[in-house]
Order: sequence, then structure tokens, then C-alpha cells
Amino acid sequence: MKNRPTITFIGAGSMAESLISGMTKTLYVPEQIIVTNRCDRTRLEYMNKTYGVRSETDKRKAVKEADIIILAMKPKDVAEAMGAVASTIHGHQLIISLLAGVTTDTIVSLVGKNVAVIRAMPNTSAAIGQSATAISQGRFATAAHVAIAKKLFETVGIVAIVPEQDLHAVTGLSGSGPAYVYYLVEAMEKAAEEIGLDRSVAKPLILQTIIGAAHMLQSTNKHPSILRKEVTSPGGTTEAGIEVLEQYRFQEAVAACIKRATERSEELGKALLSSAAMQS
Repeated sequence: MKNRPTITFIGAGSMAESLISGMTKTLYVPEQIIVTNRCDRTRLEYMNKTYGVRSETDKRKAVKEADIIILAMKPKDVAEAMGAVASTIHGHQLIISLLAGVTTDTIVSLVGKNVAVIRAMPNTSAAIGQSATAISQGRFATAAHVAIAKKLFETVGIVAIVPEQDLHAVTGLSGSGPAYVYYLVEAMEKAAEEIGLDRSVAKPLILQTIIGAAHMLQSTNKHPSILRKEVTSPGGTTEAGIEVLEQYRFQEAVAACIKRATERSEELGKALLSSAAMQS
């Protein structure tokens, strides 16, 4: 593969944008990146003007030029998208799929060739170089392909290499994880308003509290339960707050949230396989 590979994104939604934003701040120049999508010219123009990447309405042309093809469309649209470009894909290209629930074998089947596929699950924090990404190797991908994908995603955060069967769990945990944190911040901001704090005062305090807690977890080997107990004085304010969270079964709710997101990833994959079987 070339030292400066051409990377084509099929799909121009929030995940594609997050990756492009992060990639163009680090290792890749905008001219290396082509973006195409189903039919939204306005979105392609936005990507071109905002990030300087090349936009292309002809998907076959965009794919033909690529060394690396990144699938970033909605999972339900993958069969249609791959059907439109499969004949253009050749064996020297690497396909990286960001599609929740869609297996590497499904991608190979849709292409109809023994093509190298790496499956990845980043999150939208890639836009600021803080993604937590897991990648898995398809059966026709080599260690060299894994290294290429790892290097690509390391430009936007940390990377873990996992067996493909673990990606459903990764999707539920870290793929969707930023939304859980944003939901928590929404609740904290609402509570701050209800107890009389101005938003301009509350927001930076909330954000720094979350950032500081995350840094504490990174900088110590202490279990989070130990750190929590160190903050919680008997009969104090923190204990009173934690008691309410326990009454609402906060930890159970978070666990159920992650489990349901994991199940949904599995459902999406099964639905695609079922649809493909009906079409064949």
C-alpha cells in the first residue's frame, strides 16, 4: 500500500465526520480523503468546505481510486451500497467497516470476492482525538492490514484489538458510551438549574468534575469503588447523594443500558443477514 494511501468514506454522517476531523488534524492530509454518500450533495459540499476533503457523487469512481475503503453508512444501507460498487472493488484494497452488528463475513459476501476486511468500532470522540476504538480482523485480512487499521485509528485515540465476537459488547460499551456520558451531563445541568445555579457557573464545574474523575481513574490503580469511598464521608453530602442513586438502582440501570445496546448490535446483524438471505 502507498505511503500516502487514498481513503474513501462511503457515508458522510456524524461518525465519518468525527474520523475525518481527527484524521486531518494528525497524520492525514485532506487530499488523501474522498467522501461519497447515497445522494446528499449538500452534505458532501459541507464536508469539502469544512475539512478540505474531496467529495464525489460517483461512488464507483470514489471506490476505484481508494486504497482503503471505509464503510460509514447506516447498517441497513450496506447491501445497497455494496451492490453499487462491488464490481469496482479489487483484491489490493482494504475495507474497514464501522457498521454496528455487521460481520466481516457479511461484507465479504456482499462484495463477492475474498477481500480484506477489518471491522472497527470507534466513537464520536474521534473528532478531538479521544476515541476508544476496537478493531477485529476478517478472515482474508492479514497482520499487515491490522497494522494499517491500527495506525489509522491511533490518529484519533486509543485502539484495542479484539476477537470479532466481542465487537457487539464493545459497541454497547464504548461505541455508544459517549451518549451515556452526555445524558449524565444533561441530568446534572438540569439538577443545577433546579437548585439555583446559573448555567454559566454550573457547566464548567460539571465538565471539570467529569474530566478530573476520569483523570483520577487513569492515574491510579485504585478500583473505582475505592475512589468513590474515599470521597464518601459517613453521614456526609456524598453519602446522601449516593443513597438516592442506589434507591433508583443507578448501577443496574447503567448495566441494563449497556446490555440492551449490545443486544441491539446483535439484532442489527441478524436482521441484515435475514434480509440478504431473502434477496438471494
